[in-house]
Amino acid sequence: MPTASDQLREWLDEARRTVATVPLGASAEEVGRVESVGDGIAMVSGLRSVRLDELVRFDNDGFGFTQMLDRDLVGCVLLDEPRGIDAGSRVHGTGEVVRVPVGPALLGRVVDPVGRPLDGKGAIAGTREPIERPAPVIVDRDLVSEPVQTGLLVVDSMFALGRGQRELIIGDRAIGKTAVAVDCMINQKSSDIICVYVATGQKTSAIRRVIDAISEFGAPERCVFVVAAASAPAGLRWIAPFAGCTIAEYFRDRGQHALLIIDDLTKHAATHREIALLLRQPPGREAYPGDVFYVHARLLERAAKLAPSLGGGSLTALPIAETDAGNLSAYIPTNLISITDGQIVLDARLFQEGQAPAIDIGRSVSRVGGRTQAPALREASESLRLDYAQFLELEMFTRFGGLTDVHVRKQITRGRRIRSVLTQPQYKPMPLVDQVALLTALKHGLLDRIPPDRVGDFRAAMSDWVAHRAEAAVQSIATGGHLDNDKKAKLIDALEALATRYEARETEEPAAGGTPR
Repeated sequence: MPTASDQLREWLDEARRTVATVPLGASAEEVGRVESVGDGIAMVSGLRSVRLDELVRFDNDGFGFTQMLDRDLVGCVLLDEPRGIDAGSRVHGTGEVVRVPVGPALLGRVVDPVGRPLDGKGAIAGTREPIERPAPVIVDRDLVSEPVQTGLLVVDSMFALGRGQRELIIGDRAIGKTAVAVDCMINQKSSDIICVYVATGQKTSAIRRVIDAISEFGAPERCVFVVAAASAPAGLRWIAPFAGCTIAEYFRDRGQHALLIIDDLTKHAATHREIALLLRQPPGREAYPGDVFYVHARLLERAAKLAPSLGGGSLTALPIAETDAGNLSAYIPTNLISITDGQIVLDARLFQEGQAPAIDIGRSVSRVGGRTQAPALREASESLRLDYAQFLELEMFTRFGGLTDVHVRKQITRGRRIRSVLTQPQYKPMPLVDQVALLTALKHGLLDRIPPDRVGDFRAAMSDWVAHRAEAAVQSIATGGHLDNDKKAKLIDALEALATRYEARETEEPAAGGTPR
């Protein structure tokens, strides 16, 4: 038998339907009331028609979005500080979802996840798009076949990235994960890729260092920075990756190419757990709610290479995740590894030994692989990973005793040269031509003739030397990445001549970065 409450609800529903049919343009607005507020969450009653993820407005002109719909209460995540929001404050449904401005006006700007400027350069004009959008369906996607040059030799030669790929950057705290992503952004200075950097839960000082590095070494006018620092409300930290993805999709959907870097999804997962537990959702493995996998999956699935009929644009995602003591089997790392198309794993031991970038080639992988590499680079690096992996195993065994076998000693020496070649200073990405030339010299044993203390000088002089002595080969690599036999022979001859000069230890040394005379 229906209770009085049920009858009252039926009466209110009937009254609402009646009001909706009143003529002369009259309308009724549903107004809720804050029951409690705290920790960035407001529990609201009275909003019976509100929908999940709907944007709501408070009396203090603050906003939030709904994340929990109970029978009598609605859980709202605040997008602003809760100043002026108290129990009894009124709440209005908007019928809208959270949107973010998109378009060329965002290039070179620093904004928060709802598009408010943080750089003091004034308001941003442009259309607004929902932060949550469906991923492109299979028939709208094309094969991932075009490269994203990171400028990092170890990545481009062994773990090639393609436009439309999702590659996870993962490792312990403070061992260079963000540095890998920043170098990749800097290397797009001379490409047609637009970069969107999303900082969620990071320290303000760390975010400032990234922006300063891009401003000094890269092309900030072709980048967008979406910032939700650790001090920002939980709602802003939660929507930041989705907002950044929508901004990047604007360029992809217009036939352009975009690179999305999310720094980092481990902190985003912690924010999701914080919000979920405050909204009384049951925790699962490692206290994370069970839907955190779906949250990250629906985000990263939006990265894609579109079919030519849709413009052929691409969105490449480089999410960053943090591990504890190198534990890749933890819940969030496991989730992200299974979602993405490969992972670049950084190792704390390599970092402490001075290897930079400290990429573990044994656990790193790109599931797209050499399909996206420039042909000349693929040929020059075809045996690099195997040679380096064999050296690492030999080095481990020879730590316990002396080197007696001549062949083993040569392999160890060559492996150390490979390690020195793969070591690269930060903020100095290497062009494709230099990568091909250096790996060609390594592959044909030309670096074996140079004393170890002179390899750095060889690298510094190589770019200008090859540009003058093998101009046709350089032009061919730069334009299409192809290198025929004749041009390859001229490139090897030029490199051999340069190696001979450094092998001879001539008294007249070239200036750093210059061409030997």
